[in-house]
Amino acid sequence: MKLLVTGGAGFIGSNFIHYWLKNHPADFIVNLDKLTYAGNLENLKDIENNPNYKFVKGDICDFDLVNDLISDNVDLIIHFAAESHVDRSVMSSKEFIRTNVEGTMTLLDAAKNNGGVRFHHISTDEVFGELNFEGKAFTEKSPYNPRNPYSASKAASDHLVRSYYYTHGLPITISNCSNNYGPYQFPEKIIPLFVTHLLEGKKVPVYGEGKNIRDWIFVDDHSRGVDFVIQKGKIGQTYCLGGDSEITNIELTRKILGLMDQGEEMIEFVKDRPGHDLRYAMDYTKAKNELGWEPLVDLEQGLKKTIDWYKKNKEWRERIKSREYLDYYKKQYQER
Repeated sequence: MKLLVTGGAGFIGSNFIHYWLKNHPADFIVNLDKLTYAGNLENLKDIENNPNYKFVKGDICDFDLVNDLISDNVDLIIHFAAESHVDRSVMSSKEFIRTNVEGTMTLLDAAKNNGGVRFHHISTDEVFGELNFEGKAFTEKSPYNPRNPYSASKAASDHLVRSYYYTHGLPITISNCSNNYGPYQFPEKIIPLFVTHLLEGKKVPVYGEGKNIRDWIFVDDHSRGVDFVIQKGKIGQTYCLGGDSEITNIELTRKILGLMDQGEEMIEFVKDRPGHDLRYAMDYTKAKNELGWEPLVDLEQGLKKTIDWYKKNKEWRERIKSREYLDYYKKQYQER
């Protein structure tokens, strides 16, 4: 089978490519990535000479490029590419609309025009809005209620994907996941930000009082969940993938501090961000009952693995911060 993976140089996409090549060694993967600030080919350096892997630098909004790639006997599209950081979307939403909505539409059109290529769309729990402390976890039937430009753009892309199933008969599935963490994550998100700060002797910035609650899923569990949806999921259906690890931000911070032998004097409380959702939680009952999937890595295990990876990869961390790798790879790969 030949796969087109979009956004494969990013955090979740690169972990997925590693997972897929390990578990489906006979398949061929084309990785399409624009290499924006969060896309890093060093995440995939160990497989760049794998004969079953090919990298293409390009924009998912470029229809000619996308259509050309899909027309070359692609059997399956797995769409990870997205602008994903809430704070950046609050500062400026333009790129979020372009990439997350227009880019998804471009891929859908190309998939439709090439005989209806199987399409799996990666989404997020944030499209459902927020829960209060007592509210039941999100399910596949939860109404959409996005509360920031990022989640609004992802909600729009979800609706587009479903519309192509109903209107054009495109064989699609969607997975909505909770917060991912693990190796290769760009250090703007809370876990890698806190870990890298502490490794450098810096304090960790906690929004507000740290009472916001998130459900965390280790990235390998997410990759396995996507695999299960692709192999066993029903066409036209959505599956929620959760980590069974709800925790407040301040409790998460204390866990990280404890695992890194640091005290609470390293916490710096900062002004809360606008539209900061109180709580997310995912009910993965459907995925468990229909697909036989559930998370295997608990939060304690996952944090230890993540911290250990960042400790062992100092050079990766330093290059990410200097952004020198961007210039380096831009010289090696030309736009098609």
